[in-house]
Amino acid sequence: MLSLFKKNQQILTHKRLRLRTKLNGVYVFISLKSMNKGVLFMLISSFSFALDGAFAKMLSAHMDSIEVVFFRNTLGTLLVASTILKTPIVQQGGKLWLLVFRAFIGFVSMLAFFYNIAHIPLADAMTFSRSAPIFTAIFAYLFLKEKIGVKGWIAVFVGFLGIVLIMKPNGFMLDKTDIFGLFSGIGAALAYTSVRELKKFYDTRSIVLAFVSLGTFMPVILMALGEYYPLPMFDFMIGKFVMPEGEMWLYIAFMGVFGAIGQMYMTKSFGAERAGIVGAAGYSIILFSLIVGVILGDALPDFIGLFGILLVIISGIIVAKEKQG
Repeated sequence: MLSLFKKNQQILTHKRLRLRTKLNGVYVFISLKSMNKGVLFMLISSFSFALDGAFAKMLSAHMDSIEVVFFRNTLGTLLVASTILKTPIVQQGGKLWLLVFRAFIGFVSMLAFFYNIAHIPLADAMTFSRSAPIFTAIFAYLFLKEKIGVKGWIAVFVGFLGIVLIMKPNGFMLDKTDIFGLFSGIGAALAYTSVRELKKFYDTRSIVLAFVSLGTFMPVILMALGEYYPLPMFDFMIGKFVMPEGEMWLYIAFMGVFGAIGQMYMTKSFGAERAGIVGAAGYSIILFSLIVGVILGDALPDFIGLFGILLVIISGIIVAKEKQG
């Protein structure tokens, strides 16, 4: 009788273990499914942004980068304005100068980024831009008093080493595109850091609208200035307006469409999975940009440059995982 009782106990225990294992398996499956969905959305976003950059590069063969920035922001302004007309903004406000600073620093960073897209391989331009999380970690530490752990500081060091390998400076001399590459990352980091504070007072659409509106208005002034005072030294921000023709309109349309798709799926990805996971997946844009850039005629980076790109990716992933929530 006792042996039969023990046998039944063993059978019940085994069934419980199987049930628990099965339930855990279901939980893991659900988690993986959720993670994969978020990662998939980020991969779609990254590929779309890579194509967005590709069409910007193709446009740059026909017009100055300042005009490319103008069309990019004009499309963004129309898109954001349409959402505001559909759903009015409700916000507290009160940080006007910080809002203006975010719009201005974002615009200048975009000028540097699009200038580099026109003059260096697409993957290098994207890598410089994607160094922003490294600088954001530093600015958040300095201005928002956010702590950086040991892993975070290691990531910052690794990221800087990667940037140096990409630039390959000759002594203390940097190329113009290297300087702009650094500023595209630093400027974006300053913009992201200010957004963290602005989101407490403003609707996200207000923050974006201020940025894209300034990015539409300022190029008009700078292109008007370029008609009368062409300054080759400031070709990254001053240029003459060229009326698009034929396929150029198609490039502009595709640039706007893929930019919007990238933004939409990036937002969806952060809603589907933890920020650290999708933030790490976001570095796939560098791989996509490398492939697309080679198709457009970019040369493959040498071993040192490729190693530098890899270090920036590793650094960004570590920072993303450190900040995941």
